[in-house]
Amino acid sequence: FILLSPWEQLWILERSVSKPMRLLAIDPNLLVVLPAKTETGLYDDTVHRRVAVYARVSTDDPHQTSSYELQKNYYEGYVSRHPNWELVGIYADEGISGTSLHHRDAFKRMIDDCTNGKIDLIITKSVSRFSRNIVDCVGTVTALKSQTPPIGVFFENEQIFTLDSTSEMSLSFISAMAQEESHTKSTSMNASYEMRFSHGIFLTPPLLGYDQDENGKLIINEEEAKTVRLIFFTYLYGYSTSQIAELLTALGRPTKKGNTVWSSNSVLGVLQNERHCGEVLARKTYTPNYLDHRTRKNRGERNQYRYKEDHEAIISPTDFVAVQRKISNAKYGGSGIPELHVIPSGALKGFVTVNPRWASFSSSDYVAASAEISSLTQTDENEISIQAQTGDPDFRGFEIARTQFFGTAQKVRVTFSMDNITFSSDALKKLNNPEYVEFLVHPQKKFFAVRKCDRNCRTAVKWASSASGKPMPKPISCAAYIETIFDLFHWDPKYRYRASGVRRQRVEESVLIFDLNETEILIPAEFLDEFRQQNDVSNLEFSPLHLPGRKQTILAYPQSWADSFGSEYYKHTQASETSAIDRDGQWDIAADGTIYAGTEPQPSPPEQLAQHITQLISSFKEEEDV
Repeated sequence: FILLSPWEQLWILERSVSKPMRLLAIDPNLLVVLPAKTETGLYDDTVHRRVAVYARVSTDDPHQTSSYELQKNYYEGYVSRHPNWELVGIYADEGISGTSLHHRDAFKRMIDDCTNGKIDLIITKSVSRFSRNIVDCVGTVTALKSQTPPIGVFFENEQIFTLDSTSEMSLSFISAMAQEESHTKSTSMNASYEMRFSHGIFLTPPLLGYDQDENGKLIINEEEAKTVRLIFFTYLYGYSTSQIAELLTALGRPTKKGNTVWSSNSVLGVLQNERHCGEVLARKTYTPNYLDHRTRKNRGERNQYRYKEDHEAIISPTDFVAVQRKISNAKYGGSGIPELHVIPSGALKGFVTVNPRWASFSSSDYVAASAEISSLTQTDENEISIQAQTGDPDFRGFEIARTQFFGTAQKVRVTFSMDNITFSSDALKKLNNPEYVEFLVHPQKKFFAVRKCDRNCRTAVKWASSASGKPMPKPISCAAYIETIFDLFHWDPKYRYRASGVRRQRVEESVLIFDLNETEILIPAEFLDEFRQQNDVSNLEFSPLHLPGRKQTILAYPQSWADSFGSEYYKHTQASETSAIDRDGQWDIAADGTIYAGTEPQPSPPEQLAQHITQLISSFKEEEDV
């Protein structure tokens, strides 16, 4: 053996590649060619084949169903005309779209039988019947061809046999055409819905409590309407959906389809259908992808159309709205009819309490509740009334420096994110480490307040943990209301917002006040360029300040802080968050809120609900006796 260096090996390789190959003359009598197997044609009846037939009807229309029966009969005869073909089975999916493999149980079962060696050949009417998704179609055919022995698919209309080496291009082209045809149909259908809804022409599926007249308009079915009223009245009275389902089943009340066994979901479906209060809301869901047909809840991605007083109502609109709010709050453990409470007087006048389990109120609800109480007057911020005694120092032109510019840990802070709300340890200390507190917001002034409360208070929030032996702040889950908070203060949900606060105390009562007019913003590094563009600072050159322990987080200060170290001395001392608190007779920091009823629905009172429920159940029992 001769050992060559890597450089020598590379030289030999280059020489061998660069030189043309010379053909050596051989004796043809010594060369033996071993012939390949002859390709078996589709109609070679000398070969035994186990044949499967796939049929699919794209809708559950009765006419299409009869077409399915015709397909079965046709292919049974088609297979029987070939003596060596054995019909394994006819795999059929009815009422299933071909753009996805989801819910195509017969198709999946057929492919499994192919994998298990039970099928040699698949016959189907056309490429579009096999699949309207080019990826699924070509991928499935390729996987079948790669098996040993290979399994072929014959598309009768197109006369394509996939074991034919010339079939690949034709199949890919026709499969793409079939997919695009589905795309075109989906686009046309969506356009048709849009035109119908924009002209007040709505779809009217069967609905419990209603029949349809000759024009498709909903008219009340009094017998079914009794069941609808019982469902709404019992839910408002305090019954759960599962308890209502048990009651309806016991009473033998039928659903729209005649089923007398109810479930919690079927009750919830009745409670959430706005048509029971005479309204129509079109496009509550939509299908973003025509290939997978998965519906999504419409959260503003598509136009919605609401039409009031479309037909006679079974349930009053106020009862219906109250039910929807109760359903929304039940997701977070809330019970009863939700109410907004606003502080009517004292230092926290105009503040609205935040219930941690109520998700049904919007930012406009908080604004309206606060505006009903607080009477804000616009004053010139430059006009400051100073009452000074002889000999008092003149602090005009002086500023109170912002605490954010000092690196001390002793700060009263709160940080808001879409995941949670967190407070600094010093915030707990300033309130003497209570375990439970209550949150309040003032929408117009953009203040956030925290005051102590009892754990039995229905708006109580646990903000401290004693697991380590001493009170420590804990992240506060706020899924029910955090979207409203961000919307109220016009914040971007991608960022976190941090504000510093002050404590105001009189005797044993104290409150933390956070000014959210100018918050620090904690920006994930990947959103920095987007933040610059949105805030018109694309040309600003600066070195981002990375927070300790969060190397991918950027700290941004408000633009208004660029020209000052803080606020003017006299403006600070007379700031609106402290002025009312420091005036005699205006303290009352523990004042209870009053119910805001400006736009709130006033549902039927409990006594009236109980009376209706008793009457309905009695009438059902009388019908059974008859």
